[in-house]
Amino acid sequence: MEPKLSLKEKIKQNRAGILLYGLTPPKVDLSEEGARALAQKQLARLENTAIDGLVIYDLQDESGRTGETRTFDFCGTLRPELYWREYLHEAYDAVIYKAVGNYSAEEFADFVANNSNLISVFVGASSKNDTPRLSLAQAYKIHRELASSLALGGICIPERHVKKGDEDLRVAGKVAKGCEFFITQAVYNLENAKRFIDDYAALSIRKVPIIFTFTPCGCEKTLAFMRWLGIDVPAYFEERLLGSSDPLETSVQLSLDMFDFLYKYGIAKGISVGANVESISTRRVEIEASIELLRGIRAIIDTTIERV
Repeated sequence: MEPKLSLKEKIKQNRAGILLYGLTPPKVDLSEEGARALAQKQLARLENTAIDGLVIYDLQDESGRTGETRTFDFCGTLRPELYWREYLHEAYDAVIYKAVGNYSAEEFADFVANNSNLISVFVGASSKNDTPRLSLAQAYKIHRELASSLALGGICIPERHVKKGDEDLRVAGKVAKGCEFFITQAVYNLENAKRFIDDYAALSIRKVPIIFTFTPCGCEKTLAFMRWLGIDVPAYFEERLLGSSDPLETSVQLSLDMFDFLYKYGIAKGISVGANVESISTRRVEIEASIELLRGIRAIIDTTIERV
């Protein structure tokens, strides 16, 4: 039997089928007891899911990205690496997001210098209207100057590729700056994702894993928040969702169909596709649906591996 690889090893070997689950740390004002209880509940849900690791988000207020009113209020959260270590007890390998604009150069350099064993995604400002304390370019420079062995990942946005036609080149540029994998924004438009894979596959560069994010959507409020975040939700999805007797199950099945296509299409194109599952809603039914989606994606990966 082949030995189980760590998440970092799978990334460095450009393995297809990496499976992650995204978590948001608790609010900064939550008590220590409350944070422990939340962590225990999150870990209990993930038992026997056979994930390769967690994605621990570092939230930033994205209000400057759009003039529309935010559907859910923004609240500051615990630092992701702190939550992973002290409350989740490093139960799984983790990708630690860092919204670099939240930190000074000194704070960020301290994070990079003292976390060389981690896997991290550096996230830049959400809008040109933002005034971040640290830019993404400065964050990459700090990582390079400290010669950190921290495994570095980047953000990929298929919607942006359709609008500007250069997301494949952005990915190539970030690979040149040290990125070893990419996690996308939540995907609901299959054509956008397919077009990105086509153009990325055509580049004569070293390829790295592309991990597509999937999230359930069971109500109009969640749908509105997804659109506020910039997720492209096609009209056909909205029609199927709102016309369904079980909107949440419909969204889970659509996400499974999208992953099944992208995973196998990636294999055919020589691109290692993985999945990151999250719930952008705090509704219990949508969180439970995200675990159902996670298990469904695991089954697709395992079945495909058996056939190959």
